[in-house]
Amino acid sequence: MNTMFVALMQKDLLWAMVVTALVALVLRWLKPALRSELVPTWSLLALSGVGQLGAVLALPYVQAAGASLVEGLVTALVVLAMIQLTVLALFHGLMPAVGIKAPRIAQDLTVTSLSIGWVLLWMRMSGVDAAQLFTTSAIITAVLAFAMQDTLGNVLGGVALQLDNSLRVGEWVRMDDISGRVVDVRWRYTAIETRTGETVVVPNSWLMKNRFAVLRSQVDTGSAWRRAVFFNVEASAVPSVVIAALEQAVADGHIAHVAASPAASAVLMDTAGGFYRYGLRYWLTAPQFDDPTDSAVRMHALAALVRAGVGLGLEQEERLMIKENDNWRLAQEKRDLQKRLAAVQRTALFANLSVAEQEALAQHLVHAPFVKGSTLTRQGAVAHWLYLIVQGEASVLVETDGISTPVSALHDGDFFGEMGMLTGEPRSASVWAVTDVDCYRLDKVGFAQVLAARPGMADAISAVLAERRKVFDAKVQAAKHLAHAAPSDDLLARMKSFFGLMD
Repeated sequence: MNTMFVALMQKDLLWAMVVTALVALVLRWLKPALRSELVPTWSLLALSGVGQLGAVLALPYVQAAGASLVEGLVTALVVLAMIQLTVLALFHGLMPAVGIKAPRIAQDLTVTSLSIGWVLLWMRMSGVDAAQLFTTSAIITAVLAFAMQDTLGNVLGGVALQLDNSLRVGEWVRMDDISGRVVDVRWRYTAIETRTGETVVVPNSWLMKNRFAVLRSQVDTGSAWRRAVFFNVEASAVPSVVIAALEQAVADGHIAHVAASPAASAVLMDTAGGFYRYGLRYWLTAPQFDDPTDSAVRMHALAALVRAGVGLGLEQEERLMIKENDNWRLAQEKRDLQKRLAAVQRTALFANLSVAEQEALAQHLVHAPFVKGSTLTRQGAVAHWLYLIVQGEASVLVETDGISTPVSALHDGDFFGEMGMLTGEPRSASVWAVTDVDCYRLDKVGFAQVLAARPGMADAISAVLAERRKVFDAKVQAAKHLAHAAPSDDLLARMKSFFGLMD
């Protein structure tokens, strides 16, 4: 190192150390959270002080060159401490004051770059050519490159994650079996704090090579995390009832950390195993409360299922036991027959038949449920059976010139499709399920067997159908007239009626 530079350093080095220490104390007072960040600065200042004291004490016993070397090392340590302190003041003082929030890796890389630059400059001023040292030491260069390949991969990975904005501090992430919040992104690793209070350190190079899920901050995007809880429900429960009960349980529950919009939704996931499996999906606004919120949603949903009279389903295993199985099957068939008989007795078409005739018809009924929105039968189709509605509502539509017009509504105890079964005529109208519709179906073959045994049944049924047909034909004609009416004429008639004008 040249004599002038040494003299200048000897004169100002103590003052530089004092000023650096005072600035560190002020920063520590203003930013208590930087206590651990200031440790490297204090360590470098302490080493500098020890070196400076050693140089002063050893000066009478060593040559001037040795003292100058010690002084140079102390100078290098003081400047490194100043670099540490300056970067801390910049990233934790000045930049936040003007609204700039930089990731931690930017601070680490700044300190590293400035420190390396200063070391190279110090070596240059000390008479050491660093460039020549590395170019002539090919083995050393190769060893360093090989040893630092993981470090370089972590550094480049951390920079890439920050540049493409794929990972930010404060976001909730999930990878493999780890789920937590990103608390820090360093030059070597990313720190993830889990719900159990553990901090998981993940190398940046691993994040670059593997897949992970990120939940963006709700503050910025308004998004939430969709969660799902599952329930096994007895197969006898009507799916629409179960779905409505589950969705209503969340809507009326006012559960903490559950978003009101989007609303929760329930879906039928599976029907295997002797029970039905449902998934209740809701949106979580605070990812750190995922398990407690899942528990709260389950409690509300289970209470709603109990209120709806729906039991949980258990996996069933069927074993064939001849005597007991026959008794169980006979009892089940008897219960089913009673349901079919009740459907026949509620239907106006068969209400006047004798009990024996009704029982004969009930033997041939087949259960045929429909879901809301289904087409029960289509106009013009040929189908040789009729339907008895046990529960639900359906709409009868007549299509004329491509226009569908509702002509009547069907409810519990009504029937339709009788002409297709009795005469083979194509369907004269379409029937659409307004709600879930529970039906029984009677086909031509079954009715023919009953009719052959009791021919007098045809007289009683034909009388009911004749009257029903007359009313239905009148509704169809009215629908066709409405479909062909001129829009202007209809509007004119409605205007005259509204204003009480007479022709």
